[in-house]
Amino acid sequence: MNYIIITSYGEVNATEKAVSSILPQLPKDTKLIVSDPFSETKWMLEEKFPDIEYFEDPDQGKSKALNLLFKKLWSEDKNEIIILTDGDVFVSENSIKEILKKFEDSQVGCVSGRPVSVNPRENKYGYWSHFLVDVGAHEISRKKRYKKGKFLETSGYLFAFRNGVVKEIPLDVAEDTIIPYYFYKKGYKVAYAEDASVYVKWPTHFNDWLKQKKRAADAHTKLTKYAPDFPRVKSFSGEIIGGLSNLHYIFSYPKNFKEFYWTLELFPVRLYM
Repeated sequence: MNYIIITSYGEVNATEKAVSSILPQLPKDTKLIVSDPFSETKWMLEEKFPDIEYFEDPDQGKSKALNLLFKKLWSEDKNEIIILTDGDVFVSENSIKEILKKFEDSQVGCVSGRPVSVNPRENKYGYWSHFLVDVGAHEISRKKRYKKGKFLETSGYLFAFRNGVVKEIPLDVAEDTIIPYYFYKKGYKVAYAEDASVYVKWPTHFNDWLKQKKRAADAHTKLTKYAPDFPRVKSFSGEIIGGLSNLHYIFSYPKNFKEFYWTLELFPVRLYM
């Protein structure tokens, strides 16, 4: 039995869209579970999707809910796969198949999907979202590292791993960083399914953008408490070095002068963040 877990937080309409994007491609012997602390989501699920399972999140944080589910679903059968995604995103029609295909390699323990921005590219924050996921996350952080056989961090928006390895994660770090690390330390490969798209809406105002980026950076700094030898994929120095060695990706991405200017603006903003 494989499992797909959608963690949501009262985003009823968005969660309905997330569920609807998965159900048509749900493989046999796969259970879809939605974790949410609010009764409105449960009512919606029971009415529209009676065949999926609802898990009552105790509302003590996403990692706490995941730990409870990991213990509930625990199995020694490492051929069982657990796929994680969120209630405020939706996946492409082939995503589940593309994720599971990577596990045909018995050395693969963890697989990341590919975030894609749904924001319009015509404004600065929309352009930044496309630039950071297409150039930063896709080309540099995942695709390039995967081809070289290096460690890569997964995307919390869509990733998967084998059961029987991770039973609990720390509550103050991001699950998409610590879980691939656990597999990496046990000798597994972390794979990248670039055709498994997950569609994400990103912040549209500077304060929200900064808050999101700082939250992600803070989760990384806490990793050293649990994983002092964690591969430094995301760091200030790493971003500079990575940027300098990938200038052809960075400056071939803008399609016009306005986007070129927004690209240049992003450098001091990332420094400030």
